[in-house]
Amino acid sequence: MTNSTLNFKTAPGHEVLAAAGKKMLRPGGKAATEMLFEWADFQPGETVLELAASFGYSSIALAERFGVKVVGVEKNPDSVARARANIAAAGLTAQVEIVEGDIFHLERISEQFDYVLAEAIMTMQSPSGKAKIISGIGDRLKPGGKFLSHEMLARNQEAEINQALSEVIRVNSMPLSESNWIAVCENAGLLVEKHLTGGMGLLNVWRMIQDEGFVDTVRIFWNILSKSQIRDRILAMRRVFQKYDRDLGYIILCATKQSSGSQKL
Repeated sequence: MTNSTLNFKTAPGHEVLAAAGKKMLRPGGKAATEMLFEWADFQPGETVLELAASFGYSSIALAERFGVKVVGVEKNPDSVARARANIAAAGLTAQVEIVEGDIFHLERISEQFDYVLAEAIMTMQSPSGKAKIISGIGDRLKPGGKFLSHEMLARNQEAEINQALSEVIRVNSMPLSESNWIAVCENAGLLVEKHLTGGMGLLNVWRMIQDEGFVDTVRIFWNILSKSQIRDRILAMRRVFQKYDRDLGYIILCATKQSSGSQKL
């Protein structure tokens, strides 16, 4: 969907941010994702399943940087076509594959992987949706495989924050507390071995410069200032982020699939 056809009053928040030019749409930014990758310690030839792969950019980057083989799952057929074109242009068709699929039906993928990567996906699901997806993730991991997650955190006031976010983002948004995110994983047999929390940086100026670069950050702010519909939506999001500044943040975690003999009885 192009900016000219996007309804800025009703569009999901991530589409509005993307229309403003923002590329990094993770609550902890690049620094949090880099920490996830450090924990993963990818080795050449290992396999990664990426959920909601979009245009394939992160799948391509993983393959180029770490020499891993990546399968990306993406629901939108237009995004799938664009991702496949990007992979072909990068010369990585033997190393990266994008399949059209639903993250709620990961059982349709037959193989198991060394890693499953999911960033800014689980937050937007209901409790039953979170449980369904995490169960599918567990099934797609090899024994000892790692789930790498980067999501929004609500340290306190979960219900109030969920309502406030849903109103301004225009999609269901249900960040959990640190203990509840860990419980979601461990209920599915995934033992959280490492996790880290921090403040929300999505619309923080200094974080944006780190994530997007100075020139692109200036371009983003120009788009926000010069386009009233984008400005109204992004300022509304920023007000919620500021209101709940102490309680709203990000969490990254690395959880390992336990063998059947090592799971708690």
